[in-house]
Amino acid sequence: MKSRVRRAAHAHGALWLAMSLAGLLAGAGASAGGDLYFTGFEVREGYDTNLDLVSTNGVGQNGWESFGSGGNGLVTGFFPGLGYHAYIGFKPPAAGDNALYLWQPIKLDPIPATTPIVTFSVEMAVYDSTTADRDDFAWDVYNTDTDRLFTVDFYNKDQRIYYWLNGTNDLVFTGWSFLTNTQYTLTVTMDFGKNRWSAWLDMTQLVTNQPITTTNVPLNLGDVDAVWWVFDTAAPGDNFMVFDNYQITADPVPSPRLEWIGRATNGAPRLRLHGQADYRFALEASTNLFSWTALQTNVAVDGACDFTDPAAGGRPERFYRGRWVP
Repeated sequence: MKSRVRRAAHAHGALWLAMSLAGLLAGAGASAGGDLYFTGFEVREGYDTNLDLVSTNGVGQNGWESFGSGGNGLVTGFFPGLGYHAYIGFKPPAAGDNALYLWQPIKLDPIPATTPIVTFSVEMAVYDSTTADRDDFAWDVYNTDTDRLFTVDFYNKDQRIYYWLNGTNDLVFTGWSFLTNTQYTLTVTMDFGKNRWSAWLDMTQLVTNQPITTTNVPLNLGDVDAVWWVFDTAAPGDNFMVFDNYQITADPVPSPRLEWIGRATNGAPRLRLHGQADYRFALEASTNLFSWTALQTNVAVDGACDFTDPAAGGRPERFYRGRWVP
């Protein structure tokens, strides 16, 4: 990994401090992440705009699968500049069905220890019914055993946003609402190493550090489903959800950042390491950027930990780095 080093003189100019923003050596504990899946639902990807995304006989385009029945397919013109999009809803489900689930199988099992943070993002909008009948739209996360892990729910009857955890019975109001006919970016981060997930709608944080599972079901990723739940099967709404740029990535623990926070009363330099909460990070020092000495290994309890280096005195130059320790 290529290092980036920042140098800054401190008081009196007697010592130079360099703080690496990432692990400098190979095998520092983080590997490059990347896309597990991405689609923009474009013709050039092999989609047929005249067909459903998944047909009633269960045959899906480009590997998409479904459970239940109801309207789905490809549309255009809802999100400017994004070409074609997928949709779910609008057309009533078959008799006896009350929901439709659409998903792309991911089947990430086990979650790699070097890339434990999985991110799902999607452009989405809920379009309102032309009648008074309104339904529920959601994103469900499942493991490979088809256990539902958690849900982010867009309830069109009151336009509030809820979440649901497995092992519980109730939807929890996030405190935020959404507007119909409005494009948003939904982002969900899943830290499988710490059994925690969070969610954002654009820049608004909806959910913070909730457990991925509360029942000790296997912690892996099977799929992320677009869901239409019909509120009243006798009167389904013609509302629907449009979605695009459906993406899932696996990422390493973010590299730590070191901050110079001054000197102790005895003149020793004080540093603050900013890192992913509840992960262990090692702080190391060097005088030549080749040989490194371990100073301290700490857990960034609330995303940060401080260190004072009494051994820095008398050295004309001192370099520091922080790195994730698996």
